[in-house]
Amino acid sequence: MKDKKKIEEKLGITFKDPKLLQTALTHRSYLNEHRGMNLKNNERFEFLGDAVLELIISSELFMKYPQKPEGELTAIRSALVRTESLAQESRLLGIGENILMSKGEEESGGKDKDFILANLYEAILGAVYLDQGLDVCREFVRRTVLKKVSRVVNQELFIDPKTRVQELIQAKYKVTPTYTLIKEQGPDHDKTFTVGLKVGKKVMTKGTGISKQKAEEDAARKCIKELES
Repeated sequence: MKDKKKIEEKLGITFKDPKLLQTALTHRSYLNEHRGMNLKNNERFEFLGDAVLELIISSELFMKYPQKPEGELTAIRSALVRTESLAQESRLLGIGENILMSKGEEESGGKDKDFILANLYEAILGAVYLDQGLDVCREFVRRTVLKKVSRVVNQELFIDPKTRVQELIQAKYKVTPTYTLIKEQGPDHDKTFTVGLKVGKKVMTKGTGISKQKAEEDAARKCIKELES
């Protein structure tokens, strides 16, 4: 693995077992071109990291907001751990460039795809848990995802964007927004959808995502920014 020290500096963590870090950085496509190297991809680490992240976020929110009901805490947690949020953290850490993936995946922009970067964040967290335990994971999450919790709560960014944009559009235009599929690209296992949010016949914003639902949410968030700016 190249640049191990630089990666650890970005993460603020020195691994006791470097192989765990390498596995966390290995996308499944990489194995197709390196079959004889006895490597593992990061999907199991992602599974573990997802559970660790949910536990840490849940416990932190439970302690920080003792008066908030379960439904609101769930919505706040969902806003913090959604794909776009975790992808943003991977970009801020600058670790996307270190993902090991096939040439084809890289040429298609794989190192900057939201879902790959979000999975990378969870895989790194899974590796940290295996290497150093829950307390180190908690500090890592506090330095990354949890640093934006106050903004999410104060600006009510945890409210479902489709619900929020509908309220804004109904108040301003007296109509209900609709969504239309503009295009879908890629193979079945790796599709990207582009959806337009329409007010009447006018497309207000376009959103992209790995599902129609994600693309609609992206379009809704962009429209909220426009309407509130």
